[in-house]
Amino acid sequence: MSGGRLGADFLSTYEEGIKREWIIGNGLGGYASSTVIGAGTRTYHGLLIAAPENSPGRLLVLSSLDEEISIDEEVYRFATHKYPDNICPAGFNYLSEFTRNPFPLWVYQPGDFVLKKKVFMVHNNNTTFVLYDITSEKEGALLRIYPLVSSRDFNLTARSGYLSFFQRAGPAGVELASSNGFTFSLSSNLQYHAEPKWYYNLEYDAEKNRGLNFQEDIFNPGYFESTLEPGTSRFFIAASTGDISSLTLEKVDKLYTREANRQNLLVLDSKLTEPFALKLLKATDPFVVKNHFTGENTVIAGYHWYSDWGRDAMISLPGLFLISYRFDEAKSALKNFARYCRRGLIPNTFPAFGGDPVYNTVDASLWFIHALDRYFAYTKDFLFLSDIWDTVGDIIDNYCEGTDFGIGLDSDCLIRQGPQLTWMDAKVGEWAVTPRAGKACEINALWYNALKTASYMGTLLGEDISLYETLAAGIASNFENVFWNPETNCLFDLVYQDEAGNQVKDPAIRPNQIFAVSLPYTMLSPEKEKAIVDRVEKDLLTPFGLKSLSSDHPLYIGQYRGDALTRDTAYHNGTVWPWLLGAYVKAYLKVHNSSKSSLETMRALLEGFDTHLETAGICTISEVFDGDYPHSPGGAIAQAWSVAEIFRAYVEDVLGIKP
Repeated sequence: MSGGRLGADFLSTYEEGIKREWIIGNGLGGYASSTVIGAGTRTYHGLLIAAPENSPGRLLVLSSLDEEISIDEEVYRFATHKYPDNICPAGFNYLSEFTRNPFPLWVYQPGDFVLKKKVFMVHNNNTTFVLYDITSEKEGALLRIYPLVSSRDFNLTARSGYLSFFQRAGPAGVELASSNGFTFSLSSNLQYHAEPKWYYNLEYDAEKNRGLNFQEDIFNPGYFESTLEPGTSRFFIAASTGDISSLTLEKVDKLYTREANRQNLLVLDSKLTEPFALKLLKATDPFVVKNHFTGENTVIAGYHWYSDWGRDAMISLPGLFLISYRFDEAKSALKNFARYCRRGLIPNTFPAFGGDPVYNTVDASLWFIHALDRYFAYTKDFLFLSDIWDTVGDIIDNYCEGTDFGIGLDSDCLIRQGPQLTWMDAKVGEWAVTPRAGKACEINALWYNALKTASYMGTLLGEDISLYETLAAGIASNFENVFWNPETNCLFDLVYQDEAGNQVKDPAIRPNQIFAVSLPYTMLSPEKEKAIVDRVEKDLLTPFGLKSLSSDHPLYIGQYRGDALTRDTAYHNGTVWPWLLGAYVKAYLKVHNSSKSSLETMRALLEGFDTHLETAGICTISEVFDGDYPHSPGGAIAQAWSVAEIFRAYVEDVLGIKP
């Protein structure tokens, strides 16, 4: 197994095959994804999950294509579906190879046939293409392909009584209209025959394990058919929310070449040559999308279920956009979030990928200023800096005066905030799993960094920066006294007042303190910065990221699995987060003066993800890992800040390629 290629030994059983998933994006938030054996195990799996302009969310359009070849009363079925107590058909038995580079490719070898199946999407278009190369050693074999379709929200399951479909069939395809008012088309160079039926009680193992609805019915409108002659035959099937009636095989081949060239151009533009860096670069592409409501770029925080989140987008921006020289898209993303800045707050999220923004975050705005600084470091774009300067001032002014959610400045110049506003924001009903109302150590590290950054940028623009310098000096004089814990030789995670008005300092060892060392502007002495890094290394470091809580804490939970309540309880209480390695690597190298041995240590740490790129989400990095050994991956199979920060740290900090 290497370079996203799996052999028969990884594909020979259903249980082994569903452990690995693939995903490709279309630049709009839509995608295609499934397991490497083609078995859907999530409501989110499908060959076309569309993000249409007339819908605020994403819809499952094409669930799967079920292929079969029949000859001499023998039928070879290549699909894999799970039903109650049954797997039927079990096409993975014919599967000899899966490759994910640059697009998913399956090779099936039953009897006298070789079927090669390739999936790709058109960029900035809600269209999926499936290309077939079928080699036959016999005459008279019959190929049939059955599309399984839906038009439901990708978060949910549906039953046959919930949806119905009207179809208008032609020889090269069919247009379908669903009872919920959505239309889409299937087109092919195969002959289409209408023969509607339902597939009942398909089961999704991943949803069952997560304690969610896991059974549904899927509609099959008919089938595509052709006789196979000896030799190799080539076919395609396309699914789209647009007009695909004029497609030909030649046109599809050109679209394939165009998308392959687009991805190759990303590599060329980056000027990177190191193999691991190039793998990470390719993993960044699906997260960069265009918001069809604003026309600007944004970031999908993770696949499958996340939309665009302000915090995630700003943290991910250097790794997703800047290292790969996607400067125009970076500027567009900054403009997109600045446009929605309200009372100094950058949106936390757009819940339905374009819905009304939600502002319940204290750190997204501070990360916005950091991301703007990094954009300017790479581009020296004074004009854009001048254009967006008012947003920087608005953020700082509102934090000083006090804004929504209890965010405001205390007399010691430190920022306090209300409950569940930091990145550790898990909540079950009214229960805050990790309560962090008060003064959080990383928020004030970010606040100091934002003020010093604003002072630097303001000086370049000829602005009055005296307030920023005064505030920064006040933070620097108070931060250590408030947050330093001499008993653990690191930072208190949180300082707050209890109901009686007494000051309480939370000594829990959490990774948030690493930002007090890693950010461009910091306040502590070199000795204390070194002590923080040593403590984080000792108590929190794993091969795949930093634990969200030290294992000796009574609230520590070492495994992230089970139903929603169980997962949310563990989410920030021991679960490992890869994105935090970006800050850790920078901090580690800083306190070790980027010595040769420290660079080698950090390089080995990051390159440890090379194996993971072929383990869960093929060619991408998971959202989280278990705190306990062997640190199994969990959460979303592809997370923007996981990929972005590992990529950024590897290129900027380890390889030393930075502005």
